[in-house]
Amino acid sequence: MSKGFEMATPGFLVWRLSMKWRVAVDRAVAPSGLTHAQYSLVASLYGMRRSGLRPSQRQLADHTGLEPLYVSKLARALESAGLVERTRDPRDPRAVQLALTERGQDVTRQAIEIVQELLQRLLEPLGGLDGARTREFSRELAALLDVPLDPPSGNTENEMEQS
Repeated sequence: MSKGFEMATPGFLVWRLSMKWRVAVDRAVAPSGLTHAQYSLVASLYGMRRSGLRPSQRQLADHTGLEPLYVSKLARALESAGLVERTRDPRDPRAVQLALTERGQDVTRQAIEIVQELLQRLLEPLGGLDGARTREFSRELAALLDVPLDPPSGNTENEMEQS
């Protein structure tokens, strides 16, 4: 373990790793004209398209873990940059569907390659992308992501009595 982190809490380590990753991806995809958040959107769209999906902004927000309002803002910026097209869902006129433009697909493919190389470097201590420790680490992260962290319902007195 790195010096200075021996006594760190898991929450602090998660925070530091997430910030390290965010900054690294921001720097890596900047030459493509993307931010880390924009990359998260276009890479998710790319993967969902390969699965035959054309998600709504809400579905993409659920998939990425980003707030719907933020996804809408990012999608508008990506549309202005010519990377994403936003269209009304014919089944639900309130919903906006997102798709990568041809240029968006090209930029996204290049960015994915760059981020995959970065991820390989990050995971090298665990055996790389295909290592057994990386697979176990991914399972543990997925288990943590499944834990609901919604704030208490507001009736804390009742909740304390029930515990």
